[in-house]
Amino acid sequence: MHVDTGHNFPETIQFRDAIINKLGVKLIVGSVQESIDDGRVAEEKGKNATRNALQITTLLDAIESNKIDCAIGGGRRDEEKARAKERFFSHRDDFGQWDPKNQRPELWNIFNGRHFEGEHFRAFPISNWTEMDVWNYIKRENIAIPSLYFAHEREVVWRQDTWIPNSEFLVLEDHEEVVTKKIRFRTLGDITITGGDESEADTLEKIATEVAGMRNTERGNRSDDKRSESAMEDRKRQGYF
Repeated sequence: MHVDTGHNFPETIQFRDAIINKLGVKLIVGSVQESIDDGRVAEEKGKNATRNALQITTLLDAIESNKIDCAIGGGRRDEEKARAKERFFSHRDDFGQWDPKNQRPELWNIFNGRHFEGEHFRAFPISNWTEMDVWNYIKRENIAIPSLYFAHEREVVWRQDTWIPNSEFLVLEDHEEVVTKKIRFRTLGDITITGGDESEADTLEKIATEVAGMRNTERGNRSDDKRSESAMEDRKRQGYF
């Protein structure tokens, strides 16, 4: 399932569609734009507007309409402090909400999958992996990944201590300048809030070496997480993945 914000990296959609065609599987797409058009959510305006939080309503609508009992995600505990609180098998109530103070115990990898009608689970099978574990696994299994993870030249703008990609959705201020830098992305999301790092790492081996020397999480370049100390946890309580 893909929640489409409408503010995507073109490379991400191209990679997604190529994988779907190769595997021949069904792709469920929830559209944030449709949620806006239907009056389900109100679009943010202004310089730092993002559709990231708007995904919550679209995601919950897609889960309900498709009668999904368990949605599997790739979240990891080392990404962000709110994700470090969450269980491998995370219960959501009939409103899609997460209660960090009322989570089910997971003893000896025994998971309680009982739920009432309307409730569901989010499963995070690599929750205890590190970023380096992910890259080592990608190298070992020779897994295809989007080109955005490799260093490449791109038009960017320096904002909130990171390089934000220039795009048709970015609202520039008078003092901001579009420059071309060789960067790569450690995490991918809405193109308006995903920051890149200057890098020369254009191979898996170089990426692994670069990650080994880093001391900050990859979500450190996501401007939506910088809105408040509890930005991620607040969104997750409401139903964010």
